[in-house]
Amino acid sequence: MLSAPSPQSDFQALYAEHHSWLLHWLKRRLHDAGLAGDLAQDTFLKIFLARSSAGIAQPRPFLATIAKRLLANHCRREELERAYLDALRHQPQACAPSPEAMSILLESLQRIDRALDQLSAKARAAFLLAHLDGMSYAEIAAELGTTTHSVKKYLSKANLLCFFAVPDFAAP
Repeated sequence: MLSAPSPQSDFQALYAEHHSWLLHWLKRRLHDAGLAGDLAQDTFLKIFLARSSAGIAQPRPFLATIAKRLLANHCRREELERAYLDALRHQPQACAPSPEAMSILLESLQRIDRALDQLSAKARAAFLLAHLDGMSYAEIAAELGTTTHSVKKYLSKANLLCFFAVPDFAAP
């Protein structure tokens, strides 16, 4: 009697059959072998952690989609970091944070970014429009084509996620 393949063997087969293809695909697009290697590994790690490698009908488009999303997240984090560092360059030297404070702030921004990834597109957009653009609930509702009640729910959830994403570094 034959046994069904295990999730681990499904993952191993997926990795063995498609890792080199994905790595090559990423290198052609990024022209950065190091980043391509990191994204390829992160793509497979995401699948492994989700335990969802069985039954993938079209592995290459599936892998490419995950890799594109990871790349978008990477670019967004880099853009956040560049914007923060640029803002710091425009501060008077006396107001500039210490290297330790900068490290904590950048880590906090990355944690917030990861927390925002857990939200729906509208909730994430509402959070960014409120906190980065300073828009009111009514303005956000009009922009997103929703109600102010929905905006309030989106922001409550997003704010709570972000609050718990960043540890209290000042605690003893």
